[in-house]
Amino acid sequence: MKYYSTNNRNNVVGFEQAVMNGLAPDGGLYMPELIPVLDANLFKSINDYSIDEIALEVIRNFSNDDLNESELQDIIDKSFTFAAPINYLDDSIAILELFHGPTLAFKDFGARFMARTMEKFVEKEGIELNILVATSGDTGSAVANGFYDTKGINVYVLYPSNKVSFIQEKQLTTLDKNITALEIDGTFDDCQRLVKQAFVDGELTDRLRLSSANSINIARLIPQSIYYFNAYRQLKDKSKKLVFSIPSGNLGNLTAGLFAYKMGLPVHKYIGATNSNDVFTNFINTGKFIPTESQKTYSNAMDVGNPSNLARINALYNDNIELIRDDIYSISHNDFNTIEGMKEVFDKFNYVIDPHGAVGYLAVKDYTDSNPDDYTSIILETAHPAKFKDIVENSLSIEVSIPERLSACLEKGKKSVQLSKDFNSLKEYLLSN
Repeated sequence: MKYYSTNNRNNVVGFEQAVMNGLAPDGGLYMPELIPVLDANLFKSINDYSIDEIALEVIRNFSNDDLNESELQDIIDKSFTFAAPINYLDDSIAILELFHGPTLAFKDFGARFMARTMEKFVEKEGIELNILVATSGDTGSAVANGFYDTKGINVYVLYPSNKVSFIQEKQLTTLDKNITALEIDGTFDDCQRLVKQAFVDGELTDRLRLSSANSINIARLIPQSIYYFNAYRQLKDKSKKLVFSIPSGNLGNLTAGLFAYKMGLPVHKYIGATNSNDVFTNFINTGKFIPTESQKTYSNAMDVGNPSNLARINALYNDNIELIRDDIYSISHNDFNTIEGMKEVFDKFNYVIDPHGAVGYLAVKDYTDSNPDDYTSIILETAHPAKFKDIVENSLSIEVSIPERLSACLEKGKKSVQLSKDFNSLKEYLLSN
């Protein structure tokens, strides 16, 4: 499998180079030259597969030039070590729980796979790698924990000061060894801009081997497609039209779902659910992409005003907005709506959903109410409610217990390096360290 840059289809590399580069030299995102269609027998017999068996069937199509089957199996065995169950609220609505990993967020799957993959490539090449990752909340902790104490790899997590939850910040800033938290005086979009600028800065790339670890890296995105297949495997009734509602910020999770669809997963519709940062919703409705300054919301992992993975979605559909609309519906909801959604899910189904999942719930309701049919709607619950303890408790008047692996970091002291949103501030820091 070869990968091209979304900025230049003639800029083609293999899997290893795409993973290790993170971002193409021209600033584009790497895309597979083709999305392989899986054997129909896989879907007919999918109930007989485990999640790691599905992962092997899918991922080897993307990595076989640079990882043999034994190497890939070893990476998968170390990455897909926790469940991703669906929890039915009623006969037509289910929750895909993606918070059973070590940092209680959906990004644990991709981050762990990417860490083990990069570790193998670093060992093979005998180099030192520096990972730059921008986070609006959960990515940073998943990446930091996934790469923690990995030989030959240093990780710098850029996060926006005062724009992540208290618990998220604790997860980001209480690790040591090869993990450094960079607290940026700006927004997530500033953090993302700094990372992208670093990759095209000649002096930095001459002196440091850089790569990315959020969803701009193809090794983060491909493994995220696996839990869509795993959700399909768990369906009670596979004859009903399948709808996925995805809380959407940088659009990596949605893009991973579209990869699964292009590989043959029978999905009727994907819903890109947005909060007040509604750039993607406006794009779907108008066909015009107008980046904006992101604004802080209760569902902060979705606070993105310039989503990178839109470039991949456009590439998948050859920039045809009508074809995109055929497969994707999008609608936005503000913080007031989000709280009402959390209350409705709790009152109606006795299920505690986090603010991101609540946005997904509201979006799927809008879609199914306006397009009535016989659906199974799956909402991606991307983070454990305990990560947003104050919001959930204040909204639902309940006490949310904190899992032990999360509470452990709350007792530790915060360690971060404060930097301005000016690129020279980041550049000078990286060169001096």
